[in-house]
Amino acid sequence: MPQILANTVLPADRRPVTLETADGLALVGELALPLSGQPVATIICLHPLPTQGGMMDSHILKKLAFRLPALADIAVLRFNTRGTRSDQGTSQGSFDNAVGEQYDVAAALDLVESLDLPRIWIVGWSFGTDLTLMYGADPGVEGAILLSPPLRFSGPEHLAGWAASGKKLTALVPELDDYLRPDAAKERFSAVPQAEVVGVPGAKHLWVGMADEVLDEIVKRVNPSAYPLPTEYERPS
Repeated sequence: MPQILANTVLPADRRPVTLETADGLALVGELALPLSGQPVATIICLHPLPTQGGMMDSHILKKLAFRLPALADIAVLRFNTRGTRSDQGTSQGSFDNAVGEQYDVAAALDLVESLDLPRIWIVGWSFGTDLTLMYGADPGVEGAILLSPPLRFSGPEHLAGWAASGKKLTALVPELDDYLRPDAAKERFSAVPQAEVVGVPGAKHLWVGMADEVLDEIVKRVNPSAYPLPTEYERPS
């Protein structure tokens, strides 16, 4: 069987979507669903800082959408927050330093809930982890996975909110992160009793060359029955 390579795109039902925010913006997105049957869980992706090149096509998020519908029966929603541009298109509005973006997160939650998609998880990366902590503890959300959390925009009150919610929270923290490393992360996240902080040896903030490990860690928590992900796939006949 063929190996799954960095740019392998596995079969899925991929639909362009438009997210409508409460403050009147249209955001560009894509929903990737399993080709057959219902998904067992749903991931909303929140991308890194757009002023530093973060977008819905950032490599980890793209690989989530390319692989998980087929390999783990997980629906994946990616979208560009306000003012963010990618090959998929440009979302209306402009970057708002994690303030107006609260409406973007709400619009994503509204979309997946309107489609009655099951077991909602949020995967935030860098800036996306701040949005997750600030706005993601929605009643319909089962849990969240944070990739390279800098804790830049989010504060103690947001950690307290997650603690009070009791919702699952996992932080994957690179050993060589530019902003927050594992020991410091464990201290900061001690405010959330249910938080799991996983230090990843050799990893850096952008997870270059470590996508397979990140996807495995995500699937291990969102759909453990699909863990570990295969490294090969069977071509459709």
